[in-house]
Formats: sequence, structure tokens, C-alpha cells
Amino acid sequence: MFQYQAPPDLLKNKIVLVTGAGSGLGRAAALIYAQHGATVILLGRTEKKLEATYDGIVKAGGAEPALMVVDLETAGDNEYQEIANTLTNEFGRLDGLLHSAGTSSATLPLQHISLSSWNKVLQVNLTAGFSLSKYCLPLLLLAPTASLIFTSSRAGRSTRAYWGAYAVAKHGVETLMEIFHQELQNTSHIRVNSLNPGPCATALRKAIFPAENPASLPQPEHLMPLYLYLMGDESLHEQGKQFEAQ
Repeated sequence: MFQYQAPPDLLKNKIVLVTGAGSGLGRAAALIYAQHGATVILLGRTEKKLEATYDGIVKAGGAEPALMVVDLETAGDNEYQEIANTLTNEFGRLDGLLHSAGTSSATLPLQHISLSSWNKVLQVNLTAGFSLSKYCLPLLLLAPTASLIFTSSRAGRSTRAYWGAYAVAKHGVETLMEIFHQELQNTSHIRVNSLNPGPCATALRKAIFPAENPASLPQPEHLMPLYLYLMGDESLHEQGKQFEAQ
């Protein structure tokens, strides 16, 4: 596991947007960010799940979060512009953006993957990350320092048969991270990195490996030291890197 002990006020006064905040790693990250002082913007598809994360943050004494119900599978320019406009009006800047939303499909040979399944996986796992980053970039530029974090996977760092659209999307995420890093490294204070959480007990993992025993995997909460490190200012020197939570 990645070893890091975050100070209690690591994210004090920071405004952080987390996608996929209704469950799994996104929920765990939102909760821990709030616990360390951040005002968290919870973005996800299912309002009920986001409300549960909201309640968890408030119950733990965190700053009141904001909710943004967005379906990343169908969102287009208008929706992303509306997100940016709302964030500008309500917060004025972003100190961090964690792309944690994701989806998967059955592990199949390429010839058996439907076009609709292919498009959905690439849209949610890759295109949404590009789109949201593009529209939120002006807000990140307004922060004294900012962290842009993409969630990768083992499937995005090695090539294996039957991983299909998910592997293509995650390889694309790594390339997207590197391009953003190269374009921003000499012109801004935004650091861009990717992290691979590794196997953990989430619904996404269960969908990919239905026969796997979730009890044999770490819980999302156990992987949060890396999430905190990359979002806090102690990682200001980390740029354009691929990190492993496990």
C-alpha cells in the first residue's frame, strides 16, 4: 500500500470536485477529502447515492458539500458548460478535480463487443474526463495551486486480451493525462497525474470479476492515502506521473 500520513488540515479551504462520488472509490475520496477540510462537489449519475455521500460528510462534521447530478454517458457540450458556469458562480475556482467515475463491460473478444457497449465505456471512462477537464480548466487556473487526477487501471498500463473497450479507454486516460501535463507544465500551476487504485471491493470490480470474493480485496477506504497525497499541497512537485495505490 502507498504510505502517507496526511495532516488533519491538508485540504483546508480547498474546493474539490469528485466524479463518481456516489459509490466506491469516488465516495471514499469525497468523504476523506471533506474529513481533511475540503469543500467537496459531489458529481454523479444517481441523486440518491450522492445524497448518501452528502449525509456522510455532514454527519462527520465536514463542510456542506454540493451535489451535481450528471449522466456522463449522455452529457455533451451544453451540460459541461452548465457545470462550469455553476461552479464559477458558486465557488469561483477549483483547487482539485478527481476523475473517479467509471463503467465497464463484460470481458469478451473484440469481435463480440457491441458498438453501443464500446461507445458507452469510452464515453464514461475517457471522453467524460477530457470534457470535464476542458471546461473546468479555467476554474483550476484560478486556484493558487491545483491538482488534476485521472483514475487509471492495470488495464491501462499493460495490454491483455479480452479487456476490450475498458483497456482502450484506460490507455487513453494515461495518454490524456500525459498530454494535459505537457501542455500545462510550463504555463500553469496545475499538476496532472494518474493513479491506479488496484483491485479493491467496488461494484465496478464486481462487474468485471463476478466470481471474485470481495472479502479478499481491500476496501476503498484503505487506498485513500494516495488520494490525499495527490490532492494536497505536499505533492506540488509531482507532475505527469503514474501512481500505484497498492
